[in-house]
Amino acid sequence: MRFATPLLMICAAAALTGCKTSNDIKITNETAVQEQRKSRSEPIFYNGKTYHLDFSFNSGSNAFDMRVSGMGPKQGKDAVQLGTSSLRYFACTDRQTSQAVGEARYVSNVWVFPARCV
Repeated sequence: MRFATPLLMICAAAALTGCKTSNDIKITNETAVQEQRKSRSEPIFYNGKTYHLDFSFNSGSNAFDMRVSGMGPKQGKDAVQLGTSSLRYFACTDRQTSQAVGEARYVSNVWVFPARCV
């Protein structure tokens, strides 16, 4: 029993010295930004129906080009709501929200508008 405590301390010290400390670990936000700016195409179930959302990042305007199909010409407000809430879910980082930053237009049966994470 007298040797158990020192032996235990030696084993613990050996285990701790075996741990390598490294300066190789870098915490970066680049991956999150790259992931955030990926284009995406998703079916979205909203108000009992399935619509289609496509968006891609436009570096020139620093916003996403949103396209919502499956809604009619009088559903602009619904299209913007579906698009911005989906953008917040798929592309915005934690604690960010999303908002439309331009007018929604109905072009060839598709609602088109810019939006960004804020």
